[in-house]
Amino acid sequence: MSTSAPNRPSRSPFGRPKKDDGPRATFGQLLPYLLEHRLTMTFVVVLSVLGAAASLAQPLLVSQVIGIVEKGASMGGLVWALVALVVISGLISGYQHYLLQRTGESVVLSSRTRLVGRMLGLPISEFDARRTGDLVSRVSSDTTLLRAVLTQGLVEAIGGALTFIGALIAMLVIDPVLLGLTVLVIAVSIVVVVLLSSRIRVASRKAQERVGDLAASVERAISSVRTIRAAGATKREVASIENDATGAYDMGVKVAKISALVVPVAGIAMQVSFLVVLGVGGYRVASGAITVASLVAFILFLFMMILPLGQAFGALTSVNSALGALGRIQEIVEIPSEDAADLPAEQRALIVGPANASVNPDAPAIAFENVRFAYPDAVIRARASRSAASANDDEATRGAMGTGETTGPSMQSDSTGPSLADETLEAFEGRDVVAEAEATTRATPAISVTGLTASDTASVDEGVLHGVSFAAPRGKRTALVGPSGAGKSTILALIERFYDPNSGVISMGGLDIRTVDRGALRAQIGYVEQDAPVLAGTIRDNLTLAAADATDEQCVDVLHAVNLTDVLERSPLGLNAPVGEDGVMLSGGERQRLAIGRALLAAPPLLLLDESTSSLDGRNEQLMRDAIDAVAENRTLIVIAHRLSTVVDSDQIVVVDKGRVVGVGTHSELVESTPLYRDLAKHQLLV
Repeated sequence: MSTSAPNRPSRSPFGRPKKDDGPRATFGQLLPYLLEHRLTMTFVVVLSVLGAAASLAQPLLVSQVIGIVEKGASMGGLVWALVALVVISGLISGYQHYLLQRTGESVVLSSRTRLVGRMLGLPISEFDARRTGDLVSRVSSDTTLLRAVLTQGLVEAIGGALTFIGALIAMLVIDPVLLGLTVLVIAVSIVVVVLLSSRIRVASRKAQERVGDLAASVERAISSVRTIRAAGATKREVASIENDATGAYDMGVKVAKISALVVPVAGIAMQVSFLVVLGVGGYRVASGAITVASLVAFILFLFMMILPLGQAFGALTSVNSALGALGRIQEIVEIPSEDAADLPAEQRALIVGPANASVNPDAPAIAFENVRFAYPDAVIRARASRSAASANDDEATRGAMGTGETTGPSMQSDSTGPSLADETLEAFEGRDVVAEAEATTRATPAISVTGLTASDTASVDEGVLHGVSFAAPRGKRTALVGPSGAGKSTILALIERFYDPNSGVISMGGLDIRTVDRGALRAQIGYVEQDAPVLAGTIRDNLTLAAADATDEQCVDVLHAVNLTDVLERSPLGLNAPVGEDGVMLSGGERQRLAIGRALLAAPPLLLLDESTSSLDGRNEQLMRDAIDAVAENRTLIVIAHRLSTVVDSDQIVVVDKGRVVGVGTHSELVESTPLYRDLAKHQLLV
């Protein structure tokens, strides 16, 4: 079930736009953000018209005052009328400024909510291929540039345009000769601004990309601060971030340089126009062509015409900056959501009962039929890059420990198993991720994966899974075992529909899961990931993520079941105790138990556990197995484990190697029939 992605700018292998072919936005794409506030903006335009009328009336009154003074007549109420116009113009300008600022904040809010809503619905492949910090930067930084469209002259330029036209007409009536000279100077300035505006848009987009790189680097360093400290790599990371910060600074300076060329243009045009009008106008007054009062009025109208011209130049600059940022926003908004290629809602099946029991009670809870799958090329390259960086960090860590640069563990853990470095080395043992990425890149697939074009996908023949077939009986425990990199976690990701297979069928209760509503499918599944992520917030926030209506008593019961009572007693806040960013206030084992507790609280018919006890010591592991056994009755469990001792009593064990199923059976059957399993069992002293 593939879909063709819409045409988007060409991308680098790591999901970022190429430097010279970045995302671009048009003014037409900006309009919807502005038209959401059409009533307020209409009112602002009306205020602009009133302000323009009040401004245009002032030179006329000044001209009359001068004429009356020349004649020696009484001015009457003209002075007070002039004062009233100045006050009214100021009040209108102040209220208009407030409305524009408030509307600008509303535009930022609506763009952020739209972007976040779209971003969280993207295919998982997009998150796997992109840097987190860059995505955060689009929400926090790029959206703020949209405010400048309203607060730096665009709407004001509408009223300014009326003032400009009105002043132009008045100047034409007063003296066409002076007007012709003025228009000539202004035309030159407009040409200069137009030529510079396109450069501002490109420079602004590149500046926002550099800010995204900086945010991604900071996010990487903060999230891995313990590893960086343990590796003695703090100075190196600081230097790397400083390099990204310098790149952002350089691009910001480039934008400033171009803007610096635009901003003075209005001032220079005004000064040159004023000098021309003053010189030529003085000559024409001396020759009797116009009066002094007319010259003064003309000069006042000149100032009124130049001011909106400066606003227009500022608006042009701010709009081009906003369009550069909007291009990065629209790049995300225009990516199809993960369910874009799904069947129409009326054709999707709704799962009813445990694992769709009401549809086909005799069918397995989960069945794979000749499933083949390859990760998109962008994801493979991104993972290869991260793996290489992780390997470098591990090398630095070992070097630092060997020279005594650091002491102590990099993170808390209640595990007595292999160290973090050992587990990382095990993950890389026997694999060349860069070679795998290059091998996949050479492929030329004829299919597409949700959210990515066919050219971005890897070949099925050189993929992760190759004709995987097995069935997980309903209400039983199925274990997936095999070497690291065999494809076990990918199998769970396919069950969750984080990705769809390139070929073959995955069924739940006899139904192809691609025909099932994603929300209904995931409501039937409890998934504990390999790294057991914990969200920033409180213990309650984490437990009720998939069970929002759970009571405090239910939360406490599940914490008892996973042996986390001491975490409750550690703080007087109880369930409201914060867990820190990424659960940093918990040990590795506590984070894993909390993640399992979250899945148990939701009580789904199908539990997927990916190395769910890898960070637990022997005592907590047994308690966890007891807790899982207690909720496993009438539920289907699919468990991934490297420690065979945790799954030897499973109803069924599926042995996976290099993306293929090489054995299915019980522990005793596989010891006799499957050499790979027998070898794994011997190494763990189980035979």
